[in-house]
Amino acid sequence: MNNLLQLKKDLKKLANPEKAKILQRFFKTGKGEYGEGDVFIGIVVPKLREIARKYFTLDLKDVKQLIESKVHEERMIAIFILVDKYEKTNHKKIVFHFYIKNIKYINNWDLVDLSAPKIVGRHLYDFDINSTSQLRVSDDAQFSGSSRLLNSSSKPDGNMSIIYRLASNSIAVNAKKKVSEETMKSIFRKGIRPLDILSLLAKSENIWERRIAVLATFWFIKNNKFDESLKISEILLSDKHDLIHKAIGWMLREIGKRDLDVEIGFLNKYSKKMPRTMLRYAIEKFPEKQRLAYLKNN
Repeated sequence: MNNLLQLKKDLKKLANPEKAKILQRFFKTGKGEYGEGDVFIGIVVPKLREIARKYFTLDLKDVKQLIESKVHEERMIAIFILVDKYEKTNHKKIVFHFYIKNIKYINNWDLVDLSAPKIVGRHLYDFDINSTSQLRVSDDAQFSGSSRLLNSSSKPDGNMSIIYRLASNSIAVNAKKKVSEETMKSIFRKGIRPLDILSLLAKSENIWERRIAVLATFWFIKNNKFDESLKISEILLSDKHDLIHKAIGWMLREIGKRDLDVEIGFLNKYSKKMPRTMLRYAIEKFPEKQRLAYLKNN
């Protein structure tokens, strides 16, 4: 039996309608909510991880079918497989580009949080540190044996990430304007810096692309590089969505764990204009007196 069909059979056996109802509510899938239309079948994350490990060798063409699925748990398994593939393969750039090309399917906060640091953040960090050509793509690049990822269908279409909508000679574009499109190869041959890519995502109208930009900086933070996270936080200070406020506050808190002076410097500059949720998350671990002082001045 085809591995993908067997995987779906395994999922069907584990499906729990009652758990699915709980997850539908938790991930806000109702009309007008951030997860509107997302479909759950009620499988807990540890079981999904087990299945992902079992089918780690799944070709990218099959992973693509999973990540395009309307079922949240199938997209989650695709994410786990991609993270594992990125960790274990020598073809990391192909996994990175696969992720970016299919970014529109990474469309709930758990999918973002479990993948953005370990694929987007790690790839951009390694590129930045090593000054290698990892961000470039080869037409004949292959992955998982005969599974060809980069071909004529790799070119961007109308639903692609904002990363592929760059002006010919400008990186700093207004995400709300339509600009000329280029292929992935052309973009990365121009020598884009990691922060350019994160900034483009942060300026997207899509909340999940913005959250990916924020969470990708977690890998930089873990390696004591804070400038990327601080820059993305500046870009998104006036963002309207609660899920972005929480994500930025979380990253600022993580910076503070490693260098409190850096976090305090940012807070002293911006705390008065921060959304309150963002500030609360950022100062969650502060001493009570210091925490209340920031809240009072917000």
